[in-house]
Amino acid sequence: MAEGLRERKKRQTKQRISDIATGLFLERGFTAVTVAEIAEAADVSVNTVYNYFPAKEDLFLDRMEGITHRLARMIRGRDKGESAARAVLREIRGHVTAVSPAYGLMDGYAAFMRVIDDAPTLKARLFYLQQEVVETTVAALREDTGAPPDDPMPLLVGSQIAWIQGTVIGFISAEMTAGRHPGEVSREALDLLDEIEDLLGGKVLDYAVRVG
Repeated sequence: MAEGLRERKKRQTKQRISDIATGLFLERGFTAVTVAEIAEAADVSVNTVYNYFPAKEDLFLDRMEGITHRLARMIRGRDKGESAARAVLREIRGHVTAVSPAYGLMDGYAAFMRVIDDAPTLKARLFYLQQEVVETTVAALREDTGAPPDDPMPLLVGSQIAWIQGTVIGFISAEMTAGRHPGEVSREALDLLDEIEDLLGGKVLDYAVRVG
């Protein structure tokens, strides 16, 4: 269904507030900027800011909701004859090969991470989001395979799949924060993915193969 005028204006307003807030955070740090300052810079009320972003952390991590469901989408969209883990490995390799900003391979990522490193509440939110990644991945596996609630395999395999992504993101974040070039980090991350795949056993790599 086509987006209506009201919905488009709301989306544009939300994006403008987020962009302005991110610029202020990058310039001055997360803790130094108040919601009132963001509202003034965006020419909206403080209540309007909170209507779109329930917490200050949401202003900086507003795109994380899509990331928490990313592995679940990869699993649900896997090819016929492909297992869940192999689908995730394929998808992540594609992003890394393309030097995708979705995995932190971009100029300016170091500045983004410095804001997080200096803000304990952002670190806490990221930890919570990582737990959500595991939960959504496990839920996707359990739903897709029809595994009963007492079957531990979705939890065991889902946790390993989340570890794959977490390890790659952690490596890329560390290297990009050190000021390295995205292309160089991409090549090394691909080698890391090969090592990760070698470490995984058949129970993980061959779990939840799509039949049809």
